[in-house]
Amino acid sequence: MDISELFFSSSVEDIKRGYMYDDKKEEYICLICGKVYESGVIYKEEENFYDAKKYMQVHIKNSHKSVFDYLINMSKVYTGITDMQKQFLMLYKSGRSDKEIAEKMMTSNSTVRNYRFKLKEKEKQAKVFMAIMEIINENKSNEDELIGVHKSVTMTDDRFLITEKEEKNIIKNCFDKNNHLKDFPAKEKKKVVVLKHILINFKRGEQYTEKQVNLIIKRIYDDYATIRRALIEYGFMDRKNDCSSYWVKD
Repeated sequence: MDISELFFSSSVEDIKRGYMYDDKKEEYICLICGKVYESGVIYKEEENFYDAKKYMQVHIKNSHKSVFDYLINMSKVYTGITDMQKQFLMLYKSGRSDKEIAEKMMTSNSTVRNYRFKLKEKEKQAKVFMAIMEIINENKSNEDELIGVHKSVTMTDDRFLITEKEEKNIIKNCFDKNNHLKDFPAKEKKKVVVLKHILINFKRGEQYTEKQVNLIIKRIYDDYATIRRALIEYGFMDRKNDCSSYWVKD
C-alpha cells in the first residue's frame, strides 16, 4: 500500500497525529511522507535521544512544520475548503478574535461569524457522512474497493474510478514477467494504473536528476521521455523549473 492509500485508509485520530503504528511490523509510519521509525530503536537528534514514537513527532515538526499546516495546504479536491475559508481557519487557529480576523481579512465581523457558522455546519455534515460510509463499507466486497488516489492530484475525474480488481488486471496485461511495460496505454484509466505502478521504482523524499529518472524509467519502458512527462502531468512527480531535480510528490 502506497502512502496515499495509507493516508486515506487511516483513522481521523491517526491523521490528526500525522502518523500511524503498524502492529505487525512494529513501526511508526509518517502519513505525510512515509518515513518509518522502528519500535524499540533509540534515535538521536543533536544531543537528545528519543524512542520511535517521540522521534516520529520530532520528525513531523522538523520536516513538515505541523500536521495542521500540511492538511490545510492539501488540494481543495480533498479539503473542500475555499481560499477564503482556508485563510479564516489559519487565523482562527492562531487564537485571534473575530475583530482581529475581520481586520486581517479586510471584511466585517458578521462575515467572520458567518464563516464560523458555515464551517461548524460542514463539520456536522462530515461526521454524519463518515458514519454513513462506515456502515456501507462494513458490507462492501473488497473486489469493488476503489484504489486510492494519490494526495498530490489536482483534480479527480473518471480516470481515477478504478477498482482493485481492475488495477491487478491492468498491471498483469500491461507488464511482462520482467516488469517491462509492453506499451503505454491510450486509455486514461490504464495510464493512471501504469504510472502508479512505475512510481514504486522511486523513493519518497529523494531527489533525482533528469538523467537518473530517465535511467530508472528506461529499465521499464524504452520511451522514457513520454513516461517522465506523464508522471509530472498526472501529479505523481514534480520537478524544478529548470528540470535539475525531480521527486515523488507527497
